[in-house]
Amino acid sequence: MNILFMCVANSARSQMAEGLARLIFNDSVTVNSAGSNPGQVNPIAIKVMKEIGINILTQKSKKVTDITPLFLSKINYVITLCEEEVCPTIISTGLKIHWPLPDPAGKGGNEEIELIRFRKTRDELSAKIRSFARENGFLDSKYK
Repeated sequence: MNILFMCVANSARSQMAEGLARLIFNDSVTVNSAGSNPGQVNPIAIKVMKEIGINILTQKSKKVTDITPLFLSKINYVITLCEEEVCPTIISTGLKIHWPLPDPAGKGGNEEIELIRFRKTRDELSAKIRSFARENGFLDSKYK
């Protein structure tokens, strides 16, 4: 199975989703992420993922056109994560799923407030991905 997570900047939500899905699905699923206007992986996203033992430091923000045509042709699920902005779209035979989550980045506040927003997004993504994995029979027994 192949899953593509998408949001606009491919810097926070989709990057965290990619890291979480790689852990939750283990090697049984190929996971990628992309955006319509990629930036850089947000350092706070890296930090909150590290808190739970997931290293996304080596992940890179990618534009949808950076994803290989072979992967795009084999996508089973495209999961968009935008809430207040217009989500990127792709032409794909994969099932489209929308999980509207607010972008935790760029809303201002001190570091602790930003950490709270990013942790909330991380935890919501984790719950959604675990539920999705359970529903599709892919959840590793240690994460049930």
